[in-house]
Amino acid sequence: MPVSRSENPMPDPGVHSLGHTEASAELRFISDLGRSLLFTVHPKKVASRVADAIRAGVDADACLFVAELENIGIVNCAFDRKGELMTNFLNRKRFEKWLDLLPPQIGYVEDDETEFLLQDGSHKMEYISPIHINGEIRGAIAVGFTEKIDLNEVKARLIDAATQMAAMSVNLSAHYEAAINNSINRAKEEHRRFTEAVLDALPLSLYVVDRDYRIVTWNRHREIGTQGIPRDSVIGRNVFNVLARYPQGRVREEFERVFQSGEIERIEQQTIAADGSTKHWVVTKVPMKNPDTGEVTHVITVGEDVTIRVEAIHGVARAEKLAAVGRLAAGVVHEINNPLATISACAEALEQRVDEGAFENSDALDDLTEYLGLIKSEAFRCKSITTGLLDFSRIRTGDRNPIDVADILRSSAKLISHQKRGEFVDIRVEAGDDLPMVKADGGQIQQAIIALATNAIDAMPDGGTLTFTAKAKHGRVAVEVSDTGIGIGAEDMSKIFEPFFTTKEVGKGTGLGLAVCYGIITDHGGRVSVRSNLGKGTTFTIFLPAVER
Repeated sequence: MPVSRSENPMPDPGVHSLGHTEASAELRFISDLGRSLLFTVHPKKVASRVADAIRAGVDADACLFVAELENIGIVNCAFDRKGELMTNFLNRKRFEKWLDLLPPQIGYVEDDETEFLLQDGSHKMEYISPIHINGEIRGAIAVGFTEKIDLNEVKARLIDAATQMAAMSVNLSAHYEAAINNSINRAKEEHRRFTEAVLDALPLSLYVVDRDYRIVTWNRHREIGTQGIPRDSVIGRNVFNVLARYPQGRVREEFERVFQSGEIERIEQQTIAADGSTKHWVVTKVPMKNPDTGEVTHVITVGEDVTIRVEAIHGVARAEKLAAVGRLAAGVVHEINNPLATISACAEALEQRVDEGAFENSDALDDLTEYLGLIKSEAFRCKSITTGLLDFSRIRTGDRNPIDVADILRSSAKLISHQKRGEFVDIRVEAGDDLPMVKADGGQIQQAIIALATNAIDAMPDGGTLTFTAKAKHGRVAVEVSDTGIGIGAEDMSKIFEPFFTTKEVGKGTGLGLAVCYGIITDHGGRVSVRSNLGKGTTFTIFLPAVER
C-alpha cells in the first residue's frame, strides 16, 4: 500500500539539511526545468520534458508522466535510465484505480510491484508524486529506483518541485491547447457551413455517396421541387432506398461502374413531372479518390436540368424542318392542284352522263357509279391536303389588331359545339373579362385553337371534358386547351408538330393541323408547349405577347 513521506521517512536518514553544493544543484535543476517549460505550449511536450529532466536529475531507472486532461484525454510519456522513450510502460488499470482511491497527499513510496504505475519490471521502488490541476489530482509522476537506498530526501523534494512546475505548465498548456482546439473546431465548422452554402447555391442537384452507398451530402436543390426530399431524412441512409422510384438495378450499375473504373460518367435522362411535362437532365457521376491509394472512396452525383436548352434545340430543329417543308410545299402545291382539278372535273362529267342515262344498258353501271364516287371523294381529300399545305407554307400577315382572347375562346367553343363532334364531350370556357389584349389576326388564332380542340376531341372517343382557359402570365396571355383523353406517348412528344405526323388512323387525319397551329403562333411571336399523361389527358398551352388595353 502507498505510504506518505511523513509517515515513512526516506532512506538515508543521516541527511537532514542540504549543503551549499546540493542546494545549488537543486536550484539549478529547478531553474533549467522552468526555462525549458517557459515556451512549451503542448501538454505532450510538457510531459516529455518533465519526465526526461526528472529521470536525469535524480538518476532514476525510469520516470513516467501521466495525466488525464479535460478535452484532451490521457497524456503520458516515460523514459528509461538511458534516456530512451519507453513503450507499453503504463499500467492503465492501476492508474485509474489510483485516481479513484488516492488520498490528497503530496508524495508516496511504493515497494509493492503490483501497485507500480510503471510496468517495466526493472525497478524495485516507485516514488509517486500527484499532479494537481485546478484543485484536483488529475495525474502523477512516477519515478522508479532499483533500490530503496537510491531515493533520498533531496531527490524526493526535487521530484515534488518538478511535479508542481509540471502541474502549472500542463494546466496552462491544456488551456492553450483547448483554446487552439476550439479555434480550429470553429474554423472547421465555419468552413463546413461555407462549403454547404456553396453547394446549396449551385443551380444543380448534388449528392455524395460513400463505398457503402450511404448518402453523406445532399444539397438544397435535391430538397426542393416535386421530386425533392428533405436533407435530414436522407443523410446516412442507403441511396437505393432513398431513390426507390428509380430502377434500382440501373442505379446500382451506374455507381458500380464509377467505383470500379474511377472515370467520370455522364448520363442523359428524362423524367415526367406531376403536371405531365417532360424534364430533361444530364446526370454526371464524379469519382472522389484517396490521394494516397488512388482508391475511389466516394461518388459525387450532379444533376443538371437542361430542359430549356433541349427544348430550344428541338425548337430550332423543328423550325428549320418546318421551313424546309414549307418551301417544298409552296413549290408543289400548285402543280398538284392542276391534275387534281382535271381528275375532279372528269369524274363530275362522267357522273353527269350517268345521271343522264348514257350508261343505262351497261352491266357495270353500279361499279362505275361507285368508282366515280371514290375518285371524286379522294380527289377532294387530296385537295384538302394541298390546301392545308398551302396554309402551312404561306407567309401569314393578315390584319393584326388588338383582340380579346376570351372572345376568341368563347366563339371557338360555340363553333366546336355546333359541329356536333364528340357527342359525349363537355366543353368549358374559363377566361376572365380583364385579360390583356393580344395583337393578332383573330381568324388565324381561332384557326389554331380550333385545330387543337379538334385533336382534343379525337383523343376522347368515349367522351370527356374539353377545357379552354386563358390567363395573364408574366406579360403574356396563356391560352390552354386541355382534354381528359388518352394522352400522348413520350416517344411521340418530339414529333407532334412535324408535318404529316399523326397517330390517327389512315384517312382520318392529314398530320398538318398541329404544324399549321405551330406556324401561326410562332408567326405571332408566341410559342406552343405541351404536357401529357397517358390515360389522363393532354394540355396544349399557347403563349402570346400581351399589349395594353
